[in-house]
Amino acid sequence: MNDEQIKHILATAHTVASVGLSTNPDKASQRVARFLQRKGYRVIPVNPGAAEILGEKAYPDLRSIPDQIDVVQIFRPSSDVPPIVEDAVAIGAETVWMQIGISNAEAAQVAEAAGLQVIMDRCMRREHLRLIGGHDG
Repeated sequence: MNDEQIKHILATAHTVASVGLSTNPDKASQRVARFLQRKGYRVIPVNPGAAEILGEKAYPDLRSIPDQIDVVQIFRPSSDVPPIVEDAVAIGAETVWMQIGISNAEAAQVAEAAGLQVIMDRCMRREHLRLIGGHDG
């Protein structure tokens, strides 16, 4: 995935389902989600242990979300990625984004074979700042 492709995803996505979004405001998943909200994205939490995070209703899994999802952002261990990707394919998401430190080549192949774009081992916040600009506040 090159910079222009990533920039296009960031510029055209509106709704991000964040799998593994924590209720803890000190966790990276929360910092990234808050940043994305400030930049105008709707961030839908996927966390079976929460009812609401950052003002949005939380869902136990991707298939429970009634809205169209542009990007499935993953904050789970690499070993947990395959079933998340299967759900992303099933709900018709456009992109699977695995955060820094998360990659799963087999799951990426499944997603790409189904027509999804895949980004691995990159931070959505950092890429937004790098490619689109602005500030973190």
